[in-house]
Amino acid sequence: MQPQLKPMRGLDLKQDELFSYTTLEQRIPSDHPLRPLRKLVDTVLASMDQDFDGLYSTRGRASIAPERLLRASLLQVIYTVRSERQLVEQIDFNLLFRWFVGLSMDEPVWDHSTFSQNRDRLFNQEVARLFFQRIKSLEQWPGYASDEHFSVDGTLIDAWASHKSFVRKDGGEPPKDGTRNPYADFKGEKRSNATHRSKTDPEARLARKNKGDASRLAHMAHTMIEHRSGLIVDVECTEFNGHAEVEAALAMLERTAKPGSTVGADKNYDQQAFVQGARKLKVTPHVAQKAKSSAIDGRTTRHEGYTTSLKIRKRIEEGFGWLKTVGGLRKTKLIGRAKLSAQLPLGFSVYNLIRLGSLSGWWRGSHV
Repeated sequence: MQPQLKPMRGLDLKQDELFSYTTLEQRIPSDHPLRPLRKLVDTVLASMDQDFDGLYSTRGRASIAPERLLRASLLQVIYTVRSERQLVEQIDFNLLFRWFVGLSMDEPVWDHSTFSQNRDRLFNQEVARLFFQRIKSLEQWPGYASDEHFSVDGTLIDAWASHKSFVRKDGGEPPKDGTRNPYADFKGEKRSNATHRSKTDPEARLARKNKGDASRLAHMAHTMIEHRSGLIVDVECTEFNGHAEVEAALAMLERTAKPGSTVGADKNYDQQAFVQGARKLKVTPHVAQKAKSSAIDGRTTRHEGYTTSLKIRKRIEEGFGWLKTVGGLRKTKLIGRAKLSAQLPLGFSVYNLIRLGSLSGWWRGSHV
């Protein structure tokens, strides 16, 4: 009788190993795109060392390192983590997240409320904008970015507020019927920013980008890209009104564009306020012309550079699309424009870092 052969099936052992001989560094593949990304991030954070010192008191117990909190926030954008509570959970058991943040295998992760506690000190507009600006100081930046040709545009970011919170300023209250989601009927009611305000986010405005779109409570985000690689060179956050796009665009041009530059834009910017404002800054406006009463003429449109600007300016939508999908900012989860003003530079900082990685050849989206 021949002995019965056992199948070469692995055993489903339930016993944990007492020791691990693999380090966290060894767990991360050598070609993982987060490795070069972290080098760039660490370079930027190192340049902000003295700025971080000024944010903290000389007394009391040591805080969680601001570098770790910022790295964690970058991961939230890269991997579209929907909440800070879920982000902390991921950092706790995800070895890749632990490595990127800078935690050891056995080091405990902080509570999710730490992000809220640091909102005013660390996650504010000044720090986020500083981080955004320092990325432009990286040695890789000049090789990919133009300093002469730009485009500007704006988009709506939905506010963390519903239509039911949009009530009359003279004493209106949101509908109530004893449930969490009460029924409301706005049919026939005239609602405007002049007479109504959101109880949830008073800074949000009832807005729509184009005729025929549904109105929604929103804030405005504005960006300025350069034309060589589509990198974002400036960001602005404003309320929605009839002049916000022009005012924000001129503010970004004044901060970023040097005399002799060009700026592309869509038909919304084909108005005297923008064209004359740009020319006053010695920047040539390459705006798409309206069918009637255009603010520019053949002296601008006859040049080949004008046609080129109109083609390349459409790339600005790529940044908006990325921010609203991957970056998770189609609708902000924070209340108020000040907090959104910090989210935008941080989100677009990640976009620029990933864009630099794509241009350099080390970023592959299949790893995220």
